[in-house]
Amino acid sequence: MYILIADDHPFTLQGTKSFVESYGYKVSDTCSNGIAALNLIRLHHPDIAILDINMPGLDGLDVAKKVQEAKLKTKIILLTMHKEMTVYKKAKEYGIYGYILKEYAQTELQKCLDEVKIGNRYLSAFLEVDLIVDNSRLDHALFALTLSERKIIELISQQKTSKQIAELLFLSEKTVEGHRSNIIEKLGLPKEKNTLLKWALQNK
Repeated sequence: MYILIADDHPFTLQGTKSFVESYGYKVSDTCSNGIAALNLIRLHHPDIAILDINMPGLDGLDVAKKVQEAKLKTKIILLTMHKEMTVYKKAKEYGIYGYILKEYAQTELQKCLDEVKIGNRYLSAFLEVDLIVDNSRLDHALFALTLSERKIIELISQQKTSKQIAELLFLSEKTVEGHRSNIIEKLGLPKEKNTLLKWALQNK
């Protein structure tokens, strides 16, 4: 069982390496950026790669995506501070095997490695709570919207302009703008440029 670790913070990198080795695993490579991580994965085919998400060159998600596209056998574990549902969804889409939070790595890393080693996937127990809360908030927000407003959100996520939406739904552009204001209000979004488009793209 060979493991690669990539993190751009030297202390975190060394700390993670020490933990992994103390669990009886062999660390074959360490590096501090995503490009080096991807090259080493292609070169040495480690069984598992533990990647930070925020790294120079390529981030951990980029590396996971490229590993998936190249159908490489290396199983990816993301070690991160990100608790956002959108980031986790993207990681899941790229076939990652483990997703654990840095602040709880000492508690969860060994369990995660043991699970991934036998082909199981592992999601941080501390993250699950946040994701469930995030999901229920999203469900509640969508429930507050009318059918017309949901349709408009759907079209916004397809990057349609107010003029295009008005034409598609046989409404006036002013009515669509009114709906947009109501949706922003109901979702509690900041009143800034493209706020609804950003939200729609993140939650579509």
